[in-house]
Amino acid sequence: MRSDDVKSGLSRAPHRSLLKALGLTDDEINKPFIGVVNSFNELVPGHTNLREIAEAVKKGISMAGGTPFEFSTIAVCDGIAMNHEGMKYSLASRELIADSIETMVLAHRLDGIVLIPNCDKVVPGMLMAAARLNIPAIVVSGGAMLSGRYEGKDVDLTTVFEAVGKVSAGTKSLDEIKNLEDCACPTCGSCSGMFTANSMNCMTEALGMALSGNGTIPAVFSNRKRLAKETGIKIMELVKENITPSMILTKEAFENALAVDMALGCSTNTVLHLTAVAKELNIDIDLDKINEISSKTPNLCRLSPAGPYHIQDLNEAGGIPAVMKELSKKNLLNLNCITAANVKLEKVIENAENKNEKVIAPVEKPYSTTGGIKILKGNLALEGAVVKKSAVDDEMMKAKLKARVFDGEESATQAILNGLINKGEAVVIRYEGPKGGPGMREMLTPTSALSGMNLDKHVALITDGRFSGGTRGAAIGHVSPEACEGGIIALVKDGDIIEIDIEEGKIELLVDEKELKERKKNFTPKYKEYGGYIGRYMRMVTSASQGAVCK
Repeated sequence: MRSDDVKSGLSRAPHRSLLKALGLTDDEINKPFIGVVNSFNELVPGHTNLREIAEAVKKGISMAGGTPFEFSTIAVCDGIAMNHEGMKYSLASRELIADSIETMVLAHRLDGIVLIPNCDKVVPGMLMAAARLNIPAIVVSGGAMLSGRYEGKDVDLTTVFEAVGKVSAGTKSLDEIKNLEDCACPTCGSCSGMFTANSMNCMTEALGMALSGNGTIPAVFSNRKRLAKETGIKIMELVKENITPSMILTKEAFENALAVDMALGCSTNTVLHLTAVAKELNIDIDLDKINEISSKTPNLCRLSPAGPYHIQDLNEAGGIPAVMKELSKKNLLNLNCITAANVKLEKVIENAENKNEKVIAPVEKPYSTTGGIKILKGNLALEGAVVKKSAVDDEMMKAKLKARVFDGEESATQAILNGLINKGEAVVIRYEGPKGGPGMREMLTPTSALSGMNLDKHVALITDGRFSGGTRGAAIGHVSPEACEGGIIALVKDGDIIEIDIEEGKIELLVDEKELKERKKNFTPKYKEYGGYIGRYMRMVTSASQGAVCK
């Protein structure tokens, strides 16, 4: 056992005395040491129930003969951090999370870890740590929030964001938005649509790093606690047989995850996160590979914001195993992959059943014959850009648009809310990339405002920053190279024509090469100076096309 480094032999008597200061008996010290990484805090709605999840995990570990040690890591709520300076820290927190787990595990020589995330960057941060450490590991998340009900309809966080645009457009009153905000987020849990948090929680199943149900069982269901106990029991089996993440997170597992991603219509942020986790294992998942998988994978689900359904509906319909079962009918998955359940994927989905073909379309009758995410390339995005194709209206799949350029999210949002954006325009928001932001801010406020003002069918947003999984419309993010690195997006001027063809994967600035060379000659990138962690992050972070990981 790795923990023998801190507890076995004569020279470890001082170490044992410190362990006994924790109240441990000799019997507990002799058992495998299991880290329980809990991202609980009282700021993030998706994390307020994680104490209960951690207690259930620890019971499972103890039942199966291990000694659990709980420790914490940070978590940022993207919804609360949205549309102000705080969002610079969301993506950047992913690296801190991975680094802090690495530090705790290696310093204390743990034999295995159970990872308890729930929201946005915490899930990929923990997966990055698991891949980096390569000791037995398994994920159990806190579960999804239930959708709210307002005026007889299901609502969620994006409904409130979009209502802001409706108030600005004069189609909704302040009293109405107050009533909506009171009921849109009715429980704890990760926000109820197929947003980034739930996308990544579903990816833990698709990758094989979590037990079935982890991506979809709602936070308030008792089954979530039972799953946590089962996860605690299962980690002891993984430790005993030394099944490590590198055995689970293979190239084939990432390809499976991308196929499930396309079928579900996940957040565009999964492109950043799956790429970053793969890099920890020196597995190359580039944008071309993502497009290749998208081109042959049907889109089977239209969950909010792309459709009317929520995570609880996906859970009732059979969850991720049912989605994978549909994909397996077209041989779109490698069923030979080992999983954290200590069985092959074929066994995991053996008894899965699609119980609602409205929520999970049959693979023979998909919503679309291609996947929910599309990578775009062209002179405006030489290294690539990303769009959630499944949430784009048909009218905006192919368009020529007049550029309206903004150096930052705030000025763009102000222009939208003040009614200054017109049909047929492309709102270009630059200097929001990993370096230029810094932190590659997520922009749900401007996209939702456009949707609330009924402009999402007529206006595109194009940015070197990124978008929330709750975004719908022609929101094209991750434009690389970014503006502060001299990308063509830095040279766009008001009135330029931008052509997008999402089906063909193209994004072009229709300005002749001679003019672009002239603009480049006079170009000086804009930099902001930052101290502290975000300043260090700015100096270390790579392009979004490489997962925005730190060097």
